Amino acid sequence: MKLAIVGVTGLVGSKIISLLEQRNFEIDEFIPVASENSVGKQVNFNSKPYSVVGVEKAIELKPDIAIFSAGSEASLKYAPLFASEGCYVIDNSSAWRMDETKKLVIPEINANLLSKDDRIIANPNCSTIQMLIALAPLQEKYGIERLVISTYQSITGTGIKAVKQMNNERNELDGEKAYPYQIDKNCIPQCDIFTENGYTKEEMKLVNETRKILNDNEIKITATAVRVPVVGGHSESINVELKTDYELSDIINIFQNTENLILLDDIQNNIYPMPIQANDKDEVFVGRLRKDFSCPKALNMWVVSDNLRKGAATNAVQIAEYIKANIL
Repeated sequence: MKLAIVGVTGLVGSKIISLLEQRNFEIDEFIPVASENSVGKQVNFNSKPYSVVGVEKAIELKPDIAIFSAGSEASLKYAPLFASEGCYVIDNSSAWRMDETKKLVIPEINANLLSKDDRIIANPNCSTIQMLIALAPLQEKYGIERLVISTYQSITGTGIKAVKQMNNERNELDGEKAYPYQIDKNCIPQCDIFTENGYTKEEMKLVNETRKILNDNEIKITATAVRVPVVGGHSESINVELKTDYELSDIINIFQNTENLILLDDIQNNIYPMPIQANDKDEVFVGRLRKDFSCPKALNMWVVSDNLRKGAATNAVQIAEYIKANIL
């Protein structure tokens, strides 16, 4: 088993290393890959140092699985080259998500769709992953008519530069900026760039990826994505209108029996999910469940997860585990 991590020196790349260690993913040969600027740097895996190699060298080494976390441009250029050498590529960028020939996979929901012919597999957007862990069982039982989503997204979703910007602002230091505005003590209602319809790319990912993963293009979806000065994870306020009536007790029972979903919903004791609790966890947390009194078949919920873990690294490693166990 040869496994490569492309983009190994980034925030998600380092999380992937930690997860492979924690989950005892057995590897015969570990191949850390990054840009030419990082070639020769040392990274540790299972207490052993490894030298970072460039992409071309990694392709020559013919890994069985390559987990990409190096952005869309690198993925579009190099993923097909890895795949042509017999490698299974799991890509964290948006490059392949809406490609009709590529599977968009959340293992708890649709890993069973993967086959030996799926050489490039797309990892969904972090916000989509955590939301659908909660919504997929509701879609299965009731059907979903409409979703109204507001996200409150950690700066870690932007990367190391954003974390440095916030820390600099808190310490009254000048430095490179990831955002055009101050992020500390602020909320920025823009995640990614704006599209022609006035929505950001992040908001449209929630629309398009949800429909693809749930295999339902008729779901009505609207979203607002906001960047907040938080490092623990993303939070989402979700209003879901179901196609049939429901009892809140049934929803609670479904969530209590959903894989990797933890229900925290005890308002009498002020218990509900928060990003500080989700930080460095692999599960998705749901709470603040309540009927929407303005719409008989609708439900309000609050969903939180660590965007670097389940929202990126954990989901990718779970896909790798599935491939290793069921396809290779």
